Amino acid sequence: MVIKKIAVAAASAMLVATIVFAASARPAYAADKVDCDAVMNELNSGKHAKDVATDLSISTSSVYRCQRKAKAAAKAATKTSLQAQTGKDVPVPPMASPAAAASPAMSK
Repeated sequence: MVIKKIAVAAASAMLVATIVFAASARPAYAADKVDCDAVMNELNSGKHAKDVATDLSISTSSVYRCQRKAKAAAKAATKTSLQAQTGKDVPVPPMASPAAAASPAMSK
């Protein structure tokens, strides 16, 4: 009977310790550590996203994030070059993503 109480107390203590450590742990993001230039060079050479991720030891979501950043940068550069050529502001079409439509900051 005493051994059961000790076992329950030890299990409870381990559970509490696990919860405390899990709550205090900070998530680690490697978004700033991925070399998007290297990713885009690999993709532009004809490799698939999964192959690039394997070769560079990153996740496929990091590869797709780099693709989105490159696409946004190209779009911004195109917009800037059109403004320089015409001397006028180029209208930007509204975003179709539901997250952007739901964001109160984007609707103002």
